[in-house]
Amino acid sequence: MTDKAKQDRVLIFDTTLRDGEQSPGATMTHAEKLEIAGLLDEMGVDIIEAGFPIASEGDFAAVSEIAKNARNSVICGLARAQFGDIDRCWEAVKHARRPRIHTFIGTSPLHRAIPNLDMDQMADRIHDTVTHARNLCDNVQWSPMDATRTEEDYLCRVVEIAIKAGATTINIPDTVGYTAPRESAELIAMLLRRVPGADEITFATHCHNDLGMATANSLAAVEAGARQIECTINGLGERAGNTALEEVVMALKVRNDIMPFQTGVDSTKIMNISRRVATVSGFPVQFNKAIVGKNAFAHESGIHQDGMLKNAETFEIMRPEDVGLSETNLVMGKHSGRAALRSKLEDLGFELGDNQLKDVFVRFKELADRKKEIYDDDLIALMRTSSDAENDRLKLKSLKVVCGTDGPQQADLVMEVDGKDHATTQTGDGPVDASFNAIKALVPHEARLQLYQVHAVTEGTDAQATVSVRMEEAGRIVTGQSANTDTVVASALAYIHALNRLLVRREKGGKDKPEISYKDVS
Repeated sequence: MTDKAKQDRVLIFDTTLRDGEQSPGATMTHAEKLEIAGLLDEMGVDIIEAGFPIASEGDFAAVSEIAKNARNSVICGLARAQFGDIDRCWEAVKHARRPRIHTFIGTSPLHRAIPNLDMDQMADRIHDTVTHARNLCDNVQWSPMDATRTEEDYLCRVVEIAIKAGATTINIPDTVGYTAPRESAELIAMLLRRVPGADEITFATHCHNDLGMATANSLAAVEAGARQIECTINGLGERAGNTALEEVVMALKVRNDIMPFQTGVDSTKIMNISRRVATVSGFPVQFNKAIVGKNAFAHESGIHQDGMLKNAETFEIMRPEDVGLSETNLVMGKHSGRAALRSKLEDLGFELGDNQLKDVFVRFKELADRKKEIYDDDLIALMRTSSDAENDRLKLKSLKVVCGTDGPQQADLVMEVDGKDHATTQTGDGPVDASFNAIKALVPHEARLQLYQVHAVTEGTDAQATVSVRMEEAGRIVTGQSANTDTVVASALAYIHALNRLLVRREKGGKDKPEISYKDVS
């Protein structure tokens, strides 16, 4: 690659599987992580941060397996500035064709106070740990966490130490999402100007979206000289999230006139992976989300519609097919066959094996018998409901509720627990509360319901209701989602989905297969 090409190329570093999964409730299974990593690798992401290997056995196993399977991307693991973390990280990523160790430490006054290190002690630790990482791997990334709130003189000092110790990439995180674009650009420019050796390594930017400026901050840093953007699919991440991969990729593509930079990402695969990440993480994409939201290519205003009919460019700065949306629209209904369903689901970003298609087809036919029209969002909701069913330890078998003005409201529930049916009848303050009480009667737990939310997927009285619940148990936060034309059934399914995810989180916490305490109170 020529020097000019290097200057024009912006590396895309995706941390959906690490920072994205740290969103409360966004935990993914081992199989889901491998699937998402494969999609990232296929779409041309330069670096995949596959996880935090020291965090758990499950994280280590996922990073290791992703490293073994990757064909193109650099596979990176995260490690704190500790020898044990770095060794564990290397054990996980060393199987990759192109491994990377990413080690970090908080350098701002607030973060220095946590380990109670003064400036000199922290500088020594940075030197020792980066040197240790470089002795294991020739591709080392170092991050001064909370860099944007670190004193400039000290930031220059520790960046220089990391470069001399062997770091090949220096990432500058806006950990709390406080920076504005002008400040983001000035910080990168200052480091390039003041730090010896800065022109020989790659500067990266990692921006959080607390004030809604993550993408703008990332692009400003690139204009100032950064050549790696850290981002996640759908902007998934802690608090308000991160820079969204789809936003920076399309911004660089659409505004190449003022930002003449290239990426290796195949933008036509964006919608596919966006929808898949939304499904496996349980975090739906908001309708007005840039690039991948449902309304991103929708037009209701008469003026807009008239303009679109005459020339699509009047109100669209990119084509739907640029992000993987097909112009073909198959009308789905009760007369549709498996081939049509498979084709439509592939268009929506879902690739199904024959057995999985068979199961989804049955659910599709059941839905088609209840609804006159099946919309794309109905199918996406259907896939979200089906995605975890195969490995679920808790399954709803039947639910009958009694509700109305004359109480008590009652739920008769039959639920499968580890392959055995158990039944109960419980009352509550309404049919949903009665259903939740019935589930809890069969599977006692201490998880607290933090959120219960219902919205219609499509229009009409036969619309599917999508229900989201969020639960917390001993610091573990899980979300559950389900869709059904019956709101009470959707609520029960979402609650059970969350409990299944809670069992997965318990397993990741150290138990091979946690016991389920249940009661048969039939």
